[in-house]
Amino acid sequence: MMKQDLRVIGAVLAVTLAAGGCVTKSTYEKLETEKNQEIAALQTERRALQQQRAELQQQIEALESQRDALDLQKAALERDSVALQTRVGLLGQERASLEQQQAQLKKQVEALEQQKTQLLTSSRQTQAQYDSLVRNLTDEVKKGQLQVRRYKDMLTVDVAEQLFFDSGQANLKDSGKEVLKKVGDALKAYDDKVIRIVGHTDNVPIAKSLQKVFPSNWELSVARATTVVRYLQEVGIPPERMIASGRAEYAPVAPNDTADGRKKNRRIEITLIDRNLVQEVTQAAK
Repeated sequence: MMKQDLRVIGAVLAVTLAAGGCVTKSTYEKLETEKNQEIAALQTERRALQQQRAELQQQIEALESQRDALDLQKAALERDSVALQTRVGLLGQERASLEQQQAQLKKQVEALEQQKTQLLTSSRQTQAQYDSLVRNLTDEVKKGQLQVRRYKDMLTVDVAEQLFFDSGQANLKDSGKEVLKKVGDALKAYDDKVIRIVGHTDNVPIAKSLQKVFPSNWELSVARATTVVRYLQEVGIPPERMIASGRAEYAPVAPNDTADGRKKNRRIEITLIDRNLVQEVTQAAK
């Protein structure tokens, strides 16, 4: 490029000399000096332009690097935005789920509070019934003829077997009728209860002379419970309120290896059970 510029300048000088004819040496030298100065100025300007071009190229490369970095940041931000939106959606679903669970828990708490209130009311009612039953049978309790027990919402009257029946028999004794009538009168007031009568024996086998009537303690315990149910029906308790069953020797309350233990096991249990509970059990068994 520099050589081409010099040739151009030389040509210009030649044309100038040819046009003007002969010039003096001083004039020629002056012209040459001026042209050299112009050439030096052009060279300086050229270098400056090249320097500017290099700097601009560096700036362009730097800007391109920045652009690439910004593109990466933009892509990352877009991914973060999508992830954030997804997370927001999930959080919204979780919030809705938690609110639903909270509403369900609130209903459960309210139901439990209601059940608690009902249980407290039922417990107070059962306690009042227990106290009333004990008062009505105070004399019999004091004489040791029977025992009144409470378990949760159930009331049970335990009557000694010998008060009602002779050994190996299921016919109700006159001494037992008097006590059983008083028990029946006391139970009439609890028309919201089902009366379950269960016969129990000790583990002594039925005597051979009686096995034709009662082959085992099963038959004897059921027969005794049925006898009690029939008598309670006679004294005015509706039969639909009563259930008769026998457990033989398989639900003892004391060891059968002593006479006193066997005596405790020979008993009649008369239990008051909430009518709704019996219905639930009956429906579940269907």
